[in-house]
Amino acid sequence: MTEEVTPTLERTFRGHRSYVSSLSFSPTLKQLASGSGDNCIMLWNFKPQLRAFRFIGHKGVVTDVQFSPEGDVLASASKDKTVRLWIPSAKGEAVTLKGHTAAVRSVRFSKDTKHLITGSDDKTAKVWSLPSRKFECSLVGHTNWVRSAEFSPDTKLAVTGGDDRFVKLWDVETHKELHTFFDHNDCVNQVMFTPDGSGIASGSADNSVKVS
Repeated sequence: MTEEVTPTLERTFRGHRSYVSSLSFSPTLKQLASGSGDNCIMLWNFKPQLRAFRFIGHKGVVTDVQFSPEGDVLASASKDKTVRLWIPSAKGEAVTLKGHTAAVRSVRFSKDTKHLITGSDDKTAKVWSLPSRKFECSLVGHTNWVRSAEFSPDTKLAVTGGDDRFVKLWDVETHKELHTFFDHNDCVNQVMFTPDGSGIASGSADNSVKVS
């Protein structure tokens, strides 16, 4: 018989001055990024001899963070209406993406790292080209805040969910809405594709998770 292993706490990271809103592991598992209500991002290094890095620049709550698939860029979304792309090192160098007119709730890289998708309280999701950081298009159709947006694994499709209770499927190349799912009775907080891109999951304030 396989001996059962009891889960135990390995590390506690302290440094934020307010609530932690989001987390993202680096692909190498050498770092963990956290966003917070203190407007900062902390980059925690798992080697005990390396100190944590504090990234300062946002002027509002950091709502979401995500490492790129290669781990060489860290993206952050904020209530200050901007997205920042950071080099995950001690210097904390960053460039700012401006385009949304309200708080940005979600930021996600495409699997090939050639695009970024952001969701905002301005009722849109926006697609950005990387590494040029140029704005490509807005996905317009929601009637309330967009809380979550994500690419399909092949980046041909995108899915969004928001406070209008809708989950929307988009064609990224044409920017057209392909389908709207009306299955939730309250705000949609999170949407995602299955790993093979064949399905969509959505989590809602109506206490349900739905798979389409």
